[in-house]
Amino acid sequence: METEKLYDKIRNELFSAIKLKKCKKCGCMVYGLDDVIENLKIIENETPNGLARKLSDEVKKLKLELKPVEYSCLGCKHCYPAVAANFIADAVIYLIRNDSENDSGNHDSLEFLDSWPVSPGEYSAFCDGEGCPVAVSTLASLDLYSELSKLKPKGLCIIGKTETENIGIDKIIKNTITNSTLHYLIVSGRESEGHCSGQTLISLYKNSVDKNMRIIGSNGKKPILKNVTYEEVELFRKQVKVINMIGCEDAAAIALKISELLKDFKNSRPPEITDRIFSPSPIEKIIAKKPKRIKLDKKGYFVIIPSFANKMITVEFYNYHNELLNVIEGGDVPSIYSTIVEKELISELTHAAYIGKELEKAKWCMDYDIKYIQGEA
Repeated sequence: METEKLYDKIRNELFSAIKLKKCKKCGCMVYGLDDVIENLKIIENETPNGLARKLSDEVKKLKLELKPVEYSCLGCKHCYPAVAANFIADAVIYLIRNDSENDSGNHDSLEFLDSWPVSPGEYSAFCDGEGCPVAVSTLASLDLYSELSKLKPKGLCIIGKTETENIGIDKIIKNTITNSTLHYLIVSGRESEGHCSGQTLISLYKNSVDKNMRIIGSNGKKPILKNVTYEEVELFRKQVKVINMIGCEDAAAIALKISELLKDFKNSRPPEITDRIFSPSPIEKIIAKKPKRIKLDKKGYFVIIPSFANKMITVEFYNYHNELLNVIEGGDVPSIYSTIVEKELISELTHAAYIGKELEKAKWCMDYDIKYIQGEA
């Protein structure tokens, strides 16, 4: 990227930071730029063609456009101006290093590390933008996942379990092709019974998918990918080398393999893939909001009574004349709520969610000998 383009990008980040933090009187932005200039001096020898020095000159020009403003306390929970100033210093260093080191993954935006993995799941991600080309799936081995996460061997970018031969592999593909630092995928741990997710991953790497997006050669029950495209599958197969360590639950052995792959990566430097076709999912992400007051259920209401002596939960069902209509008793939550549904004692979805939550809370209170108080609907 040319200095001018990099400058434009940083400039945009600076002012978007102010806008993002809703700080209309950010006088200390000027002092934030002073920190940027100092940091650029520190990394001056790390960047080619005097890029840090040139950028420093550009930042000095930008500083002239900002005027110190004294302002009274905005009453913020956090000091937004200080946060914005810190953001600037971090942003410049991140951008200039990403620009000068092509092996860092060429991430498009400062928010990359906060937004990746793009597909949520039970992962431990350690990506720092460079020097971590290895992903590990521990399949159904939860202890192995936990052990390797704590060990965090050098070169490991992301680790997680994969228990299904369809959605689990969809997620692996999406999280791989959105991070160009990844070049190896170790498939290890115990197979998920009936799903054959490990064998399916190996088959995908070797054979791809057919016209119906079914993974060729898989022994899984439903190895059909519904949430990725054929082009994304092929990009995945082109980007990473899949290493078969299925059955291995030895964290030390896997850590040693990661070390070998990191050494191989540094020596061989796999060619950069430029024909990326991944685009964000069209599925709308809905931000959860706090619930409104639950609509009264025309059927009636429930009173939940846990018995600490015999570890049973009694649920009384009343109409709005406070007449007792039914009594349900059970030792586990699924039995109780399935009986409530079967007997058609509930008609509002919000009421059903409330009852499920309260039953789980009552069971938890019984298990840990804590007084249960039923929450308001």
